[in-house]
Amino acid sequence: MKTRDYWVKTLIKIADPVLSNLEQRTLKEKMPSIEGRNREAFTHLEALGRLLAGMAPWLESSQKGKEEELRNKYASMARAAIDAATDPDSPDYMNFKKEKGDQPVVDAAFLAHAIVRAPNELLGKLDKRVKNNLIQAFYDTREIRPYFCNWLLFSAMIEAALFAMGEEYDSMRVDFALKQHEQWYLGDGIYGDGVDFHWDYYNSFVIQPMLVDIIRVLGNQYEDWGNLEQSVNKRAQRYAAIQERLISPEGTFPPIGRSLVYRTGVFQLLAQMALQDNLPEEVLPAQVRCALTAVIKGMLEAPGTYDENGWLRLGFCGHQPDIAEPYIAIGSLYLCSTVFLPLGLSSEDEFWKGEDRDWTAKKVWSGANMKNDHALY
Repeated sequence: MKTRDYWVKTLIKIADPVLSNLEQRTLKEKMPSIEGRNREAFTHLEALGRLLAGMAPWLESSQKGKEEELRNKYASMARAAIDAATDPDSPDYMNFKKEKGDQPVVDAAFLAHAIVRAPNELLGKLDKRVKNNLIQAFYDTREIRPYFCNWLLFSAMIEAALFAMGEEYDSMRVDFALKQHEQWYLGDGIYGDGVDFHWDYYNSFVIQPMLVDIIRVLGNQYEDWGNLEQSVNKRAQRYAAIQERLISPEGTFPPIGRSLVYRTGVFQLLAQMALQDNLPEEVLPAQVRCALTAVIKGMLEAPGTYDENGWLRLGFCGHQPDIAEPYIAIGSLYLCSTVFLPLGLSSEDEFWKGEDRDWTAKKVWSGANMKNDHALY
């Protein structure tokens, strides 16, 4: 269990500055900003939504001993953070409205994804007042019209959370997102980001994780939505296979495309497939654990990743501010937490208990005899 302990310790290291300050309602006071970027209206919701999207399965789980004590502690902190973010009287009250730009729909969607991933700890245990404030915050985002790309899923994800909260949801926002992504499917497990293909990791940052969970929550509402479930999950499984093969024997992967400062968030989809027991047949859970551990160590232990107060800094592997696009803020970086989704599995699960195994690239580059790879048709 040393590997699991390492994952928990690393996740907590990332989470502490965000959740401890929100618990004390000092996030806006203490969280650093980036001079000249003008992202102060969005960065705090980015940090909360993206962090909890990755932490949620662990917070929702039931563990043992000291880990369970930690899980309980951080679940309580997460609920306090949601309260601080949605209470209009809080100094950390966050921006869910259009008046300063369209970005709030993005990070409200990551927060909504967290709610869907932890319906007991992050929804069922909320005080009625906090739940009502959260519902209103999600409704506030409806004035934002998403762009004609992966952003359609942000609106749909928020509607999925409202449905999970027992509220009226807008089926048209969901239907439009699902149908457009069917049209944007390019083959072999990959969707276009809108009508265009981008060599980046948005199939994992946003598209496939949200598609899988939107259909999981809402698939039984309409027959044609339910009919998508098998193909969406098969595509996600194939993309997870591709992601696993992208991890080199050294635990590195190609630095391709935009938003590379999300670091380990690149592997959200692979992590989610492990969490949901939907890995490809040829990919064993233990080899994913070993591959992702190599990635986590290489990226999140790189010198310069954190500042002197424990906040994440701009970079892909260390502090590399020039790699960050103009839309990136400090809060954006917390999407790295989504690599930790398998912490939602029991410590007795094969993902954690299986003996260490080499991942695909490590096996094939060492000369092991491997079956060939096949596209998804």
